[in-house]
Amino acid sequence: MNENIDAPIILTAGGTGGHMFPAEALAQELQARGRRVALITDMRGAAYTAAFGDVETHVIAAGNPAGNIWAKIRAAAALARGAVQAWRVLRRQPAALVIGFGGYPALPAMAAAIWLGVPAALHEQNAVLGRVNRLIAQRVAGIAASVEGLGGLRAIDRVKVTLTGNPVRAGIADCYQRLYDAPTLDSLFNLVIFGGSQGASILSEVVPAAIAMLPPGVSARLRIVQQCRSADLERVRTVYARAGVQAELVEFISDMPERLAHAHLVIARSGATTVSELTVAGIPSILVPYPHHADQQQLANAEALASMGAAWIMPDAQFTSSALAKRLQNLLRNPQQLAVAAAASHDLGRPDAARALADMVERLAPRKTAAPGTGGGGGFGKVIPLFRRVAG
Repeated sequence: MNENIDAPIILTAGGTGGHMFPAEALAQELQARGRRVALITDMRGAAYTAAFGDVETHVIAAGNPAGNIWAKIRAAAALARGAVQAWRVLRRQPAALVIGFGGYPALPAMAAAIWLGVPAALHEQNAVLGRVNRLIAQRVAGIAASVEGLGGLRAIDRVKVTLTGNPVRAGIADCYQRLYDAPTLDSLFNLVIFGGSQGASILSEVVPAAIAMLPPGVSARLRIVQQCRSADLERVRTVYARAGVQAELVEFISDMPERLAHAHLVIARSGATTVSELTVAGIPSILVPYPHHADQQQLANAEALASMGAAWIMPDAQFTSSALAKRLQNLLRNPQQLAVAAAASHDLGRPDAARALADMVERLAPRKTAAPGTGGGGGFGKVIPLFRRVAG
């Protein structure tokens, strides 16, 4: 077979920022090392590709099998179509390695890699292996974990695991060098609220009502930045205005490194990217895990921080305006708690996660690679069960 010198490493991710941001960080690190990089993503992931610069990008079909049986069948069909599209990409451009970042948009390219016998690896952002990564874990050469004791793995696959951390964007990584500026009893207090790349309406309902319950002398100290969905903006703005609280409301926090660098406390969901960014920045947090994931990944993420004293968990059922007001008032009156939690958060931070992940990828990705096979026979047989399990 002909050999391809310096074959590209193909990253596959899509859907939300939680999957795309680590892929972006790895792409930047690999390019800085002189490696060729390409990206396979879906239509939603394509919205994040401007940050990837000149990385060659391929947009394929994907689907999420949430819902009834017909939704599952439609999703399986879309994923199968995406797998064929990814197969064509890999046939035209043999890869040194395909690395997936979880989520259904990554499944087609990972399936195509398995189909063609291309080396494959995966990265898990959460504390528990997600469904797609569980489907393919036994068929990859390496598994990158963001936390110690990654859950959801078969015992036989644990030998493949490398603890890398979850890569964060360069601007966030820079926050690791900044010391937490602990508030005093009478200083201004910077509070940042966000629900991840998709927002979270419960934060827009509970947080403003809680702030309105605080004594005027306490609420007057607050300087709030809050991400809200567009449908919630006017209602939230009205609550803060009536309470006389200074708040900046945005649909997306585009300058997250700057916001985290000056935050005294964050209230957020506990997605993988969120908890990674909080720990790299060394910020204490009140975490409200998304409750509807089958594997409770966000709860596991939050518990990893709370168990080390870096965060306080408030599940949806307990996340009421009165309970939050009480907790905020306690923290504002006892800022030493925040300083201790900030130090614990900083201790958990992994600012070098992109480097560690790139190291693992390069160990698995030869610079010279043979052209892939035809994709018939045994390779195809390994892929069929993946889509049966999605449809089932």
